[in-house]
Amino acid sequence: MPAGLLLAAGAGRRMGGPKALVRLDGRPLALRAVDVLRAAGCAPVVVVVGAAADEVRALLPADVTAVEAEGWADGMGASLRAGLAALEPLTDIDAVVVHLVDLPGVTAAAVARLAAASRDEPRALIRASYDGRAGHPVVLGRDHWAAVAGSATGDAGARGYLAGNPDVVLVECGDVAEPDDVDTPEQLARRAGDA
Repeated sequence: MPAGLLLAAGAGRRMGGPKALVRLDGRPLALRAVDVLRAAGCAPVVVVVGAAADEVRALLPADVTAVEAEGWADGMGASLRAGLAALEPLTDIDAVVVHLVDLPGVTAAAVARLAAASRDEPRALIRASYDGRAGHPVVLGRDHWAAVAGSATGDAGARGYLAGNPDVVLVECGDVAEPDDVDTPEQLARRAGDA
């Protein structure tokens, strides 16, 4: 199984605080996302923290590694680089599922589907899709980590690398997950009403 990498460093300006700490149905989004990765079989699980790093770390189970992203305030690119750097020395890991903390509609079934499609291949480059539209999570095989890290700037993360790569495989997840993120208290309230 691939490793799990949760990007949870943002300050959540539109949310009014770090999304990692925001609760949905009584549970912090960071812990919900970690549970999804673990339930899908991802191991190890690494969480990239930034804003309120100590508070987020305190939520995490003991077997989850927290890595603080330098420059996390510059955007998702810094978080992705930090997470990939933390996984690089783990030579038995050939692929990683990259998940975002603000996607509470992503399920363990979706992550497991992506992980199975990757076959733990170092060349894997997979995106979840929803009715044919590319989304998250993504699976990055080890062969792509250096190039992804080199192109991950600002809030784009791996977007540019994935968009220009003909090897990306889309795996439909719309039947087992929802792609909508929660960026504002209003979106969170709507999501809570749907749960």
